[in-house]
Amino acid sequence: MVLNYIFVAFFVIAFVIGLFRLVVLGDAEVFPAMMNSTFASSKTAFEISLGLTGVLSLWLGVMKIGEKGGVVNVIARLLSPVFTKLFPDIPKGHPVTGSIFMNIAANMLGLDNAATPLGLKAMEQMQELNKTKDTATNPMIMFLVLNTSGLTLIPVSIMVYRAQMGAAQPTDIFIPILLATFFATLAGIIFTCLYQRINLFNKTLLLTLGGMCVAVGAIIWGFSQMDKETMDTVSTSTANILLMTIIVGFIVAAVRKKVNVYDAFIEGAKEGFQTAVRIIPYLVAILVGIGVFRASGAMDALIDGIRWGVTACGFDASWVEALPTALMKPLSGSGARGMMVDAMTTYGADSFVGRLACIFQGSTDTTFYILAVSFGSVGIRHTRHAVACGLLADLAGVLSAIAIAYLFFG
Repeated sequence: MVLNYIFVAFFVIAFVIGLFRLVVLGDAEVFPAMMNSTFASSKTAFEISLGLTGVLSLWLGVMKIGEKGGVVNVIARLLSPVFTKLFPDIPKGHPVTGSIFMNIAANMLGLDNAATPLGLKAMEQMQELNKTKDTATNPMIMFLVLNTSGLTLIPVSIMVYRAQMGAAQPTDIFIPILLATFFATLAGIIFTCLYQRINLFNKTLLLTLGGMCVAVGAIIWGFSQMDKETMDTVSTSTANILLMTIIVGFIVAAVRKKVNVYDAFIEGAKEGFQTAVRIIPYLVAILVGIGVFRASGAMDALIDGIRWGVTACGFDASWVEALPTALMKPLSGSGARGMMVDAMTTYGADSFVGRLACIFQGSTDTTFYILAVSFGSVGIRHTRHAVACGLLADLAGVLSAIAIAYLFFG
């Protein structure tokens, strides 16, 4: 229902602003631009889905090998004490726990291509436990908030963009991004727990969250001791070695259990193809709405209004120039990436605005894209509090990013 309102709002707001630009400002190009965006966004949605088909088939095939080899069940048992607190509606030791963990781990390492199919697999397993098939369950919402908060330990792609844009020290945003994304994830967990009335003060959750804080601190300290070349090498190597270790580990475990690895892979790969086909309509809907909203000039009008309001209140408005990246990120990952590059091109990679745009890009994830794809893959229409919790986590990430940017670069 929430996605329905958002979808309608995109078009209504875009139409009103388009009429204003045509009638008052005499901009005859606005409606052609909006219509062109619908065709371009539809094509993009299909191309994304087509591109996901191979990746989905690969990783769902690998996951099927892990399931039949018993590895996923082992992970589920190890994580059961924590996950029974965050996901109390999931039966203890259920295989979905392993899928959730692997998805989160892939996101933390910046392995988007691996994280998407693993997330869709987890969503399908949770849908099997869902008694009301068109309505999101509490575990689904908690899982999506963990995804949309975008916890990333190694933002390799952003550092690469900074290097390409001529930054003197491309890795200088590493610690700020890590801090901002951690606070976004922590806020997302807290907000969702409050919505779902999960007790945050039990011993297991307190120890887990405290341990996460210590681990993040250790990672920050470790990487802060490295130079740029070492950091890039270590981060990239660690991500890829862990990924290959998972694949080989799954295969070895399956062989030990005398599983036909090839047949298991094919079985899972077929599910990947079917999933890719199912998400096409949902991707078309959300990307077309976003495209029209952008083409109408609504995004620019929103930024101008915020800048005026901040200035009128007597506050420094330097951060507003980087805000398009933050506003676009929940809507479109590629759009936000373009905004980030544009900010670095316009103001300089080492400017306050350029650095803040990079922190925005790394501090949260594409909330509406994730909701559309994940819920669409299992036929969920009623999202309940998923959008609210996801956007609250995004807001926490944005506010943290601004504060941290002023702390480090202001």
